[in-house]
Parts: sequence; structure tokens; C-alpha cells
Amino acid sequence: MAVNWLGLLSIGVFYILILAMGIWASRKSKREEKKCTGKRSEVAMVGGRDLNIWVSICTMTATWVGGAYILGISEIVYSPTKGLVWATGPLAYALNFIIGALFFVKPIRSKNYVTLMDPFQEKYGNAVAAVLFIPSLIGDIMWIACILAALGGTISVVMDISSSIAVWISAAVAVLYTLMGGLYSVAYTDVIQLGLIFVGLWLCVPFILTNPSSANITVAAVTKLYQEPWIGRIEPEEAGRWVDDLLLLAVGGICYQTFYQRVLSTATEAQAKITCYAGAALLPILAIPSIVIGAVAASTNWNETSFGSPSPYEQDKAGMILPIALQHLCPFYVSLFGMGALAASVMSSVDSALLSAASLMSRNIFKNLIYKRASEKMILAAVKGSVLLCGIIGAGLALSSQSILLFWIISADVYYSMMAPQVISIFYLSRRVNHYGACAGFVLAILLRALVGEPLMGLPDILPLPWDKMVDGHRYRLFPFRTAIMLISMATILGVSCFASWLSEKGLLKRISDAETDTHMTYTAPGPTDVEEKENERTTSLILST
Repeated sequence: MAVNWLGLLSIGVFYILILAMGIWASRKSKREEKKCTGKRSEVAMVGGRDLNIWVSICTMTATWVGGAYILGISEIVYSPTKGLVWATGPLAYALNFIIGALFFVKPIRSKNYVTLMDPFQEKYGNAVAAVLFIPSLIGDIMWIACILAALGGTISVVMDISSSIAVWISAAVAVLYTLMGGLYSVAYTDVIQLGLIFVGLWLCVPFILTNPSSANITVAAVTKLYQEPWIGRIEPEEAGRWVDDLLLLAVGGICYQTFYQRVLSTATEAQAKITCYAGAALLPILAIPSIVIGAVAASTNWNETSFGSPSPYEQDKAGMILPIALQHLCPFYVSLFGMGALAASVMSSVDSALLSAASLMSRNIFKNLIYKRASEKMILAAVKGSVLLCGIIGAGLALSSQSILLFWIISADVYYSMMAPQVISIFYLSRRVNHYGACAGFVLAILLRALVGEPLMGLPDILPLPWDKMVDGHRYRLFPFRTAIMLISMATILGVSCFASWLSEKGLLKRISDAETDTHMTYTAPGPTDVEEKENERTTSLILST
């Protein structure tokens, strides 16, 4: 197979278009910084809290419709052992947005927080919050690696080039425009990316459906033709695992800094909620092309196509079924639009994850923990340095492993099992928890998840659970262990906090008070604005001149 130069050219044009939009948005960001009388760093992190609602809806939706979302849905629908009923992503993410709008928009906006870690530093102090920051950072970096690995694998299959080239170029473009304009660049490029995702994938659907090598998908949904019916089925014993997968995304999603970044970027609480509800409606719609492509792939006699036999599933290429279907079941020029849509979905998630991790590192670690007297210029420099660092680490991890599923499991498990109990506690049980409970729940969640094991990570499955099945010498977990760990961690946070409070009242433990570990916490105190900094500089220069 020769290098697909025309395909590479089309993706190159797309990248240039996105970069141009990022440069335009960075100029808008600079104009907003000049008009801003508050903190310039907040323009980079939350867009000065005045993002247009239509842009906000687009960036919220595009962030979740990433490469893993589009590729993963097609893979699950196509896989003979899964099927449509196991594609929980669209329903779970829609529930995630609805839960976020109903229960988390108001508390995060009530005190003008900038990042999700702000309330943790306010409650527990900087030192404890820094520990809790670690899983959030790991989750973001693993998310970046997962998405970049998906794109690299896809382009290497379709374009016949090295996946490392695709990963580094994609990472470089995303890092560049994120560095230039912060949230404005990310949000406005997401508008174009979401449009390309919608148009590109829907354009391919009619051609996929009418290709001569595929049977009627409505027949193949319930009848075994070339493989098991693509509708799939859930055995009674698998119900717990299905619920676990659903809650993993629906509840775990409330821990993503990217979600709160968009919620905080709108002008009002009402706009933030509208953004969530609109995103919840759009996510399932954007999943339909992926479902159709997966269904058609499951209904296709691959021996009659240019792909040949054995089928993609038999060649262990189910994860790449969407780009394979675009390449072999669509006219060439139509498939280019589909590949552009896939590249757009990857970029729209990578830039958001980069800015998310950078905001946490620059504000909650650099400003509030390492150098509390940092000026706005220093914070902005820290944001840019963090974006670059996270981009390099994410791209490096994407190239270090071929397992996209590994990165996805680590990212999802970290957020759901470890962070969800902490986020729920800080917003709704703040008066009943303290840093003793938070640390105990955090450590126990890590311990339990390690004991359950994970074959992809080489962790042995030491802890036996109800309903386990032995498959090829490994335990196949049917018990919803992730949800169980989340609930046990929540109970531990409350139980240890109450016990610590009782010991404190009896004089057997150091007195419990919010942020007792850091009495000089600075995050709630307003930092110097641009005007104040300039005045300070003038004053200093006058003193030196005299």
C-alpha cells in the first residue's frame, strides 16, 4: 500500500484551517486581556467569564465528542461480543451533562472559582489539595494520550504513514494554538471542529449504507449473517457490569476540569445550564453516524471489499473499524471528509485536556503552593509552560503503548473511583468532612483498585469478587466493582471524618478546622490586577529614580 498523499494533503489543509482559527482567536484573547480590569490569567483559563453561549455549547459538545467517542462507539457496535446495547457512551455522557447542570453548576459558580481544585484548597488547604490534584492530572494526561494514540493508529492504517508522525504533528498544532490564545483559541476552534465532525460523518453515512458489499442493517441487527447480530444482548449476569460502565462515564464525568472550565466561562448560571442541556441533546445525535458505520461494518461481507479476508475483527483491528469502513466502503473523495471529521474530533478533545491540566498546574500548584506571590505574567507563563509539558508527555505516552484501551481505563477509573467521592463530598458534604477523611478515602480507593487488578496494566487480580468468571486463566469481573469502590471510598471519607472530629472534640487529635494545614492560604484572596501591577511598576521606578 502506497502513501495516500491526497489524504495527507486534505488533513494538512484541515490543520492549517484550525491553526488559522486559533491564531484569530488568540488575537481576540489579547483584546480581551487589554479590556479586562481583573486577572489576565482568568481570560486564559475561563475566557474572562463572558463566552458567547453558542460558542460555549459548541466547545462543551466538541470536547466530549473526541476520537475515543467516535471510534469507540463504532468498535463496540461492530464487535460480535458486544453490540449496540453495550455502547453506553451517548447515554452516559448525556446523563453526565444533565447531572452536572442540576447539581454542580450552581455550587462551582457560587464563589467565582476558576478550577475544580479551588474548593479543595479552600476546605483542606494547599498541601492536601495538592495530593488530590495528582489523580486529576493523571486522568487528563492519560486522556490526551488515549486520543492521540487513536488518531495515530487511524492515520497509520488509512494513510500508510508512521503513527508517530501523526501524533507529534497533531500534538504540535493543538499545543501551538492553545499556547497562543488559551480558552478563546480552544473554544473558537471547537466551533469549526464540531461543524466538521457533524458534516463530515453525516456525509459518509448515505454512501456507507448503499455500498454493494453490505446487507440490510435492519436484518443484520437481529439475524446472524456474517457475524453475530450487531444489536447485541445483555445477559442477566452481565447487568451489574453494564450499570458499572454506564455510571463510570455518567458520574465520573463530573470530575473533569474541562467540564467546569466551560461552566465557569459563561456569563450567568442560566447560560451554563443551557450549555449543559444543549450538549446533552447534541451528544446522542453526533453518535448516530458512528453507530450506523459500526452496524454496516457488522453487516458486510469483507471478502467482497478491497479489504479482503479475514475480516477486521479476525485481524484484531476492530478498534480501527471506522476508518477501515470509510476507506473500503466509501468513495475515496467522500472518505476524506470522514477522515477530516475524525481528525477534528481528536483536536477538539486534546486542546481542552491540555488547557485543563495547565490551568490546574499553573493556578493550584504554581500560584497557590509553590510561589504564592506570583504575578499575573508569571501565572500566564506557567500556563504556557504547562500546556507544552502536558503535550509532550501525552504524545510520548501515546507512542509508548499501542493499547488505547489502557489509557482510557486508567483515565476513567481515576476519575470515577478516586475523584467522584471527593467532588461529591466537597460540594454537598463539606460540613461533615475533613482532610483526614479525604486522605483516608483517597488511599483506600487506590488500594482497592490495585487489588481488583487490571490485566492491561499487569496488575494481578488478587481480590476475589462475587460473580467472577474465569476466562483464559483470568477473572472476568461481572460485579460492578468500580461503583463499589466509589461508594466504599465515599463511606470512608464520611466515617473517618466523623471519627476524627470526635477525637478532636475529646482532645485526642489536633483541632479540626478548614484549611488547618495551610493557614496562609492565598487562593481566595484577590491577586493584583494588571492595573495594580503597572502602578506598582511605576512606583518602583519612581523610587529607584529618586
